[in-house]
Amino acid sequence: MKKMIIQGGNRLSGEVTIGGAKNSTVALIPSAILADTPVQFDTVPDILDVHNLMIILESMNVHSSFKHGVLDIDPTQIIEAELPSKAIKSLRASYYFMGALLGRFHRATLTFPGGDNIGPRPIDQHLKAFEALGATVSENNGTVHLEAPNGLHGTRIFMDMVSVGATINAILAAVRAEGVTIIENAAREPEIVDLATFLNNMGAQIRGVGTDVIRITGVNSLQSMNTHTIIADRIESGTYLSLAAAMGDGVMINNVIPEHLEAYTSKLIEMGVDLKIDSDKIYVPKAEHLTAVHVKTMPYPGFATDLQQPLTPLMAKAAGVSTVVDTIYPKRVKHIPELQKMGMKIAAGDGKITIEHTDHFNGADVEAGEIRAGASLVITGLMADGQTVIHKADNILRGYDRIVWKLNRLNANVRIEDDEQD
Repeated sequence: MKKMIIQGGNRLSGEVTIGGAKNSTVALIPSAILADTPVQFDTVPDILDVHNLMIILESMNVHSSFKHGVLDIDPTQIIEAELPSKAIKSLRASYYFMGALLGRFHRATLTFPGGDNIGPRPIDQHLKAFEALGATVSENNGTVHLEAPNGLHGTRIFMDMVSVGATINAILAAVRAEGVTIIENAAREPEIVDLATFLNNMGAQIRGVGTDVIRITGVNSLQSMNTHTIIADRIESGTYLSLAAAMGDGVMINNVIPEHLEAYTSKLIEMGVDLKIDSDKIYVPKAEHLTAVHVKTMPYPGFATDLQQPLTPLMAKAAGVSTVVDTIYPKRVKHIPELQKMGMKIAAGDGKITIEHTDHFNGADVEAGEIRAGASLVITGLMADGQTVIHKADNILRGYDRIVWKLNRLNANVRIEDDEQD
């Protein structure tokens, strides 16, 4: 494991360019094995999840190369093989290989996936979708076996709850199934639209993405003709918006899709941050006299659960008491005891998080329990007096493209070292 060392107190200025969306990338890479041709992705974020997914691809004889944000994947020599459990367990999004392998080979065997521990995130909706399409599902000792010896057949799938992961897995399985599949109560996230755009450009017939009803007519073959450019990461965008408002003397954030951030930027404006929003960039001036806000996370287009923690340090600068109610992952509270070590007046109880105005933060030894908790610690560390050491920094590197380089370009003082605690 790595540790991140931050010397706090530096004011930030300059510009930063947002990378491709992590939550698109981790679905697009598994989806590439559905293609009958090599595929290429552009603006791929340089994050640990990408390198772990490449290890999983290699185990299936799918060769890939990653350089300067361009990822080439050649699935034309793919073989069925046991997938490496260490890489599978390191990221939850490896479960997209279930849908992709089921679509390609009509069977799949996967170790139960890992990733961030932010409370219960069962995959029952995924398995229900696979069964509806004609697969049998069995599970023993943490391994899931899927098999559809008679092939997959289009059907109507109703999601009992809105689930990004289950919607994506259903699309991956259905795109090469026989007949028409209709997914109702589907998730509407931009990353799902991005995935469908990639698949449609290869010849898939997916309609209705971005709404709660998706209609898929199965096809026999998918062939890539063009490079697919991944959309900008709205969670990375929101994280830099928060740290720019917290410690910036004027920061320009480039390669942003403002429409994907409206629930978030409206909260920043409500707090008193005078954002200058352009078509593909946002300027964050020095922010003073912030006021408390109340946040309730919701499925897209509501306020993203992944952005409640990155906003927390800014909330602590605001006058009054701010609150967060996370309806998606109520147990997403790993950041709270760590932020308390740094002096933040933050607590959880009765289903909500309360953040009181805090004048002063101190550097401390803390631990990034998961990606977005880590982001909140990074921002608070930049605001704090003295040195902050964030252990388990791999969790941050899993989700933020070249974060140390980007922060230091903004005048931060951040470095990564191997952690001797491990």
